[in-house]
Amino acid sequence: MQLITRSRVDLARRDVNHVRQFAGPTVAEHHPARRSLGNAAEQDYPILTSLPRGLRRFLAVSATFLAPLAFAAPAAAAPAGCTGPASATWIDVAVEGVRSGKGLMAITLYADNPRKFLVKHGSIYVGRVDAVAGTTHGCIFVPKPGVYVIAIYHDENANLKIDRTGLGLPAEGYGFSNNPSTLAGLPTFKSVRINIPKSGLVTRIQMKYP
Repeated sequence: MQLITRSRVDLARRDVNHVRQFAGPTVAEHHPARRSLGNAAEQDYPILTSLPRGLRRFLAVSATFLAPLAFAAPAAAAPAGCTGPASATWIDVAVEGVRSGKGLMAITLYADNPRKFLVKHGSIYVGRVDAVAGTTHGCIFVPKPGVYVIAIYHDENANLKIDRTGLGLPAEGYGFSNNPSTLAGLPTFKSVRINIPKSGLVTRIQMKYP
């Protein structure tokens, strides 16, 4: 009986060797990382050791190939009250240093085009949310991932426009993406460009009052 068993084992080993000679090394034999994956799986799941060696190897290699195909987590949904034409891309604008909860916070979105920056009717959209003293959050949709400019102003009297002094300077609080210096006047277009590659990002803008 023992001789018969050994003969069957020898035949099985001979068949496996013939297959290897014909087909060449397996993926696991070519890649030590994949071979070690199979060993780790046997350590973590002892039940695998009871399976035929060929099946164990197949499962280990299959897991290596299928792992990158796992579904990515869905993108976060836009918060309630997100302003602008709905799209798959949005950004949370956190306006800091708001001195009062009076009026509205206007969030203006511009395309990546210097000729339209701060020009009348040059914006893509103006979103408005209730002002909150301290930090005001406002979500705004953007047409698609890309580069934009964001300008904000605190419309304290809620007249839906930015009030100006006799010299044409802002009479209400304002700010820009990237928080550029405005001591010498309006910021350069290059200094306020902001990349929005995906949804769910937060940009912080410091409010400046005259």
